[in-house]
Amino acid sequence: MDLVIIKYNAGNIQSVLYALERIGVSAVVTDDYEQIQSAGKVIFPGVGEASSAMRYLKEHKLDTVIKNLQQPVLGICLGMQLMCAYSEENDTTCLGIFDEQVKLFKPGTNGAAGRVKVPQIGWNSIFNLKTKLFNGLPENSYCYFVHGYYAALGEHTIATADYIQPYSAALHKHNFYGAQFHPEKSAKAGEQILKNFLSL
Repeated sequence: MDLVIIKYNAGNIQSVLYALERIGVSAVVTDDYEQIQSAGKVIFPGVGEASSAMRYLKEHKLDTVIKNLQQPVLGICLGMQLMCAYSEENDTTCLGIFDEQVKLFKPGTNGAAGRVKVPQIGWNSIFNLKTKLFNGLPENSYCYFVHGYYAALGEHTIATADYIQPYSAALHKHNFYGAQFHPEKSAKAGEQILKNFLSL
């Protein structure tokens, strides 16, 4: 199986490669249209800012390539957010694969725990798990998150997390999957999710 990681101005490509190596899988990092289109599976990672990332994708015509992919695609963190319809981060129109809107966390309080900081950085549980992406994972598995923006709950939500309010920890539509958390940094749970994606 040819596994491709889309090369663009994303910050977590190397950590995704290391995580795949740990489960015995190699991947090609490329922005070549033909390689991306002919791959068996595609990972669309991302750490960074939405508007500059979308600008890069459009300038390199990767936005059209991604939207038209037919094989399983996994968007990670910013990658998932860019697959949504719109992001409040610098008023950005995104790829529109998922209908969900990406919004800025409003700092809040969490009872006795005190003030909740933005961005969310650290481990959080995911629940209401759906689809084969989460095969073998128990409810309330812990995954690693780093983000100040979130995708609202919607018809494509396949996992939920709660930080200030419930939001989409993962999305799915047709061949497209998205994870707000970082599977590559989520220990055994993340490894299982990556294995599940590769077996789709």
